[in-house]
Amino acid sequence: MGFLDFLRGPDMDGGVEQCRQTPGALLLDVRTPAEYAEGHIPGARNLPLQALDGIDAVAPARDTPLFLYCRSGARSGQAARLLQGSGYTRVTNIGGIISYHGPVER
Repeated sequence: MGFLDFLRGPDMDGGVEQCRQTPGALLLDVRTPAEYAEGHIPGARNLPLQALDGIDAVAPARDTPLFLYCRSGARSGQAARLLQGSGYTRVTNIGGIISYHGPVER
């Protein structure tokens, strides 16, 4: 990965594909319920950043592969750090839905 790749941020489309190919993975949208209702990636579960304390109900095993996204990648980055601090070992921030090119559902 070169310097310019770092500046671009995560590859959202590639991250969604990686999630779909990872057994037992969860795709988590950490935006608000209203943002989620406006359009989300098919198969994503809504777990807002403000409600991350409810992660145990969604992913009780700390080694569950978690792929996180938000609008731009900032909140999902914050959520990834919080989850890693809580002991989750397979957390990936895939970025923001604004850079996603696939289908969305409402």
